Amino acid sequence: MADNSQNKGEQQQDLNQLVKVRHEKLANLQAEGKDPFQITKFDQTHHTDEVKSLYEEHEKEILKDYTEPELVEPAEGADNETISAYRQAKKEAYNERRALLDAQPINVSIAGRMLFKRVMGKASFANIQDLKGKIQVYVSKDALGDEAYADFKKSDIGDIYGVKGYIFRTMTGEVSIHATEMTLLSKSLQILPEKFHGLTDTDTIYRQRYLDLIMNEDSRAVFVKRSKIIREIRNFLADRDFMEVETPMLVHNAGGAAARPFETHYNSLDEDVKLRISLELYLKRLIVGGLERVFEIGRVFRNEGVDTRHNPEFTLMELYQAYTDYEGMMELTESMFRYLAEKVCGTTKITYQGKEIDLGKPFARMTMTEAVKKYAGVDFDEVADDEAAKALATERGIAFEEFHKKGDILNLFFEEYVEENLIQPTFITDHPIEISPLTKKKPTDPSKVERFELFCNTWEMCNAYSELNDPIDQRERFAAQDANAAAGDDEAEHTDEDFLYALEIGMPPTGGIGYGIDRLTMLLTDSPAIRDVLLFPTLKSQNPTKSSSSSANNNNGFFTPNNQIDFSNVAVEPLFEEDVDFDTFSKSDFRAVKVKACVAVPKSNKLLQFTLDDGTGTDRTILSGIHAYYEPEELVGKTLVAITNLPPRKMMGIESCGMLLSAVNNIKNSEDEELHLLMIDNHIPAGAKLY
Repeated sequence: MADNSQNKGEQQQDLNQLVKVRHEKLANLQAEGKDPFQITKFDQTHHTDEVKSLYEEHEKEILKDYTEPELVEPAEGADNETISAYRQAKKEAYNERRALLDAQPINVSIAGRMLFKRVMGKASFANIQDLKGKIQVYVSKDALGDEAYADFKKSDIGDIYGVKGYIFRTMTGEVSIHATEMTLLSKSLQILPEKFHGLTDTDTIYRQRYLDLIMNEDSRAVFVKRSKIIREIRNFLADRDFMEVETPMLVHNAGGAAARPFETHYNSLDEDVKLRISLELYLKRLIVGGLERVFEIGRVFRNEGVDTRHNPEFTLMELYQAYTDYEGMMELTESMFRYLAEKVCGTTKITYQGKEIDLGKPFARMTMTEAVKKYAGVDFDEVADDEAAKALATERGIAFEEFHKKGDILNLFFEEYVEENLIQPTFITDHPIEISPLTKKKPTDPSKVERFELFCNTWEMCNAYSELNDPIDQRERFAAQDANAAAGDDEAEHTDEDFLYALEIGMPPTGGIGYGIDRLTMLLTDSPAIRDVLLFPTLKSQNPTKSSSSSANNNNGFFTPNNQIDFSNVAVEPLFEEDVDFDTFSKSDFRAVKVKACVAVPKSNKLLQFTLDDGTGTDRTILSGIHAYYEPEELVGKTLVAITNLPPRKMMGIESCGMLLSAVNNIKNSEDEELHLLMIDNHIPAGAKLY
């Protein structure tokens, strides 16, 4: 351990010295009147990919009548004289070809970051990277002059250069630029990550995306492709006469989806408001206003956990089209996904994490009831009522809330048994009315609605309806949601009187659809996690005061003195009077576990899902009903106590292997209780046994 600390200290000292040298170089340039930060523009005529394609076309044209000399490569073991003659002939052929091409030079001007430099006396090579790629630059003292070449030799990896020169191909075949002018446009004062293997530390990748974009070409390509996806969505919808609009982000009633909103405050109005969770209700108001085809691509905010497919703020596309229904939306969705695959990937057969997905074939269709019957063996059309549905859920070990109805239970069965099987694009239609408060009922079965979700790669890719335009029915649906909220469902929607008034003015029959741009980008770029397609994903802030080595400054409760904690509202339950024999107690395996990841369990108000290091080398999953007391992000990195030898137990379709220990206290003069996770010193290693 001491050696490691010493090595890290020496490495940091070395880095500090290198940074100091860069600052000194900048100071020298400024003293000589060559301050790069005084330069305000550079005439960039081409990008690197254009330079290469331009020269290849130039070669084809100039050399179309040129006959290459026939050169026979010496056989293995040939004598030195033969090898030398071959090399000379090859060099002469190259020079002859170069003379023809250089007689009509193509002059270019590029700009970018220098990622490689090799100085060789009077000539050097550098690699310059711009948005479109990298290109080699040949820098010579003869072409630049003594002073400019000397300045270039003092340059550092990471410096940003403007390069003017003409294109040529080296003897090894690499298209390059012969620099006639090198202009330092910006001095890099920090050291880039190790250049040959890219940037691999995920925390740095997500927190300092600019480094990731510099060092990792694949990452840069993902975000270029993401931009193209959004551009092509706009092109597709423009061809269908949709109008792009913008609606409020700060709202009094965050409706249109089942999600907890973020809350904030208007200082000037002295009013609490919420960040939108959906685009739906305002876009429908525009349909009422006569804008027959509208869409919006915008940020929405849901106060939920973070995992590989969810981020609290994400980009949503929603559109609404008057005088059509969910069948029309299915046609539009299938056509759009196929169009995007062709435009962005060049094919309708894409591969995601090794699985081939065919977006070219007609998408499969199943009702939710048919899908549950197929994969779970339960026909919910034959389930009599809410109580029968709950009994089925109990029998199958599917957790549900007391306020859930038959339709809610059907949806829980769908999530448990069906989703994992939907790899190829599949429309799941005709959802239960209980989970679809903004959707038209099916005329043939009022317990279901005209709604579909598109599933692909087991993910819900989009959600669409025949929109509910009956204001009386909509008021009743809102009332049912208000009742759910009163029963403890903090994702329930609430009555929106202005939206109801708009419906009373009259909304035509309308089809609508919404999908997340981020998840679509994951699919079309073969990215394993949503953070890989978000330039700046949500991360727990790095608070230097919290990482202080002084425990006295730590205010997380662990080190807080008793006289600073108010225990006046706490009631302590009497101790158990029954004895437990020692043999029984000793069979419980108490272990220290470290939280690697923690997310909220979808569709549950209480459960958090922990991914734990228990010292075995295999991640352990434990679910705990403590979401009311902790947000998942604040628990990552903590050391907790778990019983690790309990039999696995399924909760919300997830197998929980053990139990995290909490301290429980009752609130004085109340039936409510508080849970406090047992957190122990982080010096204790994962897997340490507690006695």
